[in-house]
Amino acid sequence: MSVLRELGIGQALPECIEVEPACTPVRLGVDSTLPSHSVNLRDTPAVPEPSHAGGAMELVHLSPDHPGFQDEIYRRRRNEIAALALAYRPGDPVPEVRYSEVEHGVWRGIWERLAPLHETCACRAYREAARIVHLDERRIPQLAEVNALIRPILGFRMLPVAGLVSARTFLEYLGRDVFLSTQYMRHHSRPLYTPEPDVVHELVGHAATFASPEFVALNRAFGRAADHAHDEGARKRIDRLYWFTMEFGVVEEAGGGKAVGAGLLSSFGELGRFESGADLVPFDVDEIVETSYDPTSYQARLFIAPSFERLALDVIARLEKP
Repeated sequence: MSVLRELGIGQALPECIEVEPACTPVRLGVDSTLPSHSVNLRDTPAVPEPSHAGGAMELVHLSPDHPGFQDEIYRRRRNEIAALALAYRPGDPVPEVRYSEVEHGVWRGIWERLAPLHETCACRAYREAARIVHLDERRIPQLAEVNALIRPILGFRMLPVAGLVSARTFLEYLGRDVFLSTQYMRHHSRPLYTPEPDVVHELVGHAATFASPEFVALNRAFGRAADHAHDEGARKRIDRLYWFTMEFGVVEEAGGGKAVGAGLLSSFGELGRFESGADLVPFDVDEIVETSYDPTSYQARLFIAPSFERLALDVIARLEKP
């Protein structure tokens, strides 16, 4: 039986609908100590409360150890971009960000380092999907441009969000073929790695995967599981499984470890060192869901699956458990 048939590829899901405000702390950080609904009102753009993705009440504040925390110009720029996302309403055109030449320069510099690493360190499924999507490596693409490429392929689209949102909200939107994407650029002082999702992480790490049937099946499975999770423990296990697969998953290919996760694929600092810098342990979904993680630094421990097909089948089987 083919892996695509086992994964249930091609099953249509309904259009994006609104979900309840979430109760877990951050988009990809249930284990984080950041408080839920903690927003610095001075840094929050004064716009009407939106209905999309929970609005401002879903956001968490910029951590004091963030490289841009003390940079007032950077914070002001972040707020300008956040205002676009907070003003977005379902059905509106995806807002366009007028990126500066500095931001485009950071994008180009990252691609110059990442492109050769993708050829040697990325898994085959990602490389094949990336060739289909073929992101512009010189200038930051707009979400609307990316949607025009990916949505006709397998139905996924990317919609704006102002910053970190709860894991529950983020994952539930995946079940509706929607990836909630930030649009701001990481701070120029630390282009190697960002402790939170930015436009590099979203587009380089995730956008291309929406042209891959296997990746799309995984995203939909996470969305369905999040939608049916009724307690905090279940949501935490789903979040950990997402972290160690869709963000920091590794598989064996061509005699070595190859990156599956967007966190690795969008970080040239970590992508080039994970095989030697992290402890690679055998892939075990039951162990993964009980393993906490630190989202603020390079990962010390990663789980390596014998193949991407095995990773996908094991993850979806685990997610379908009650």
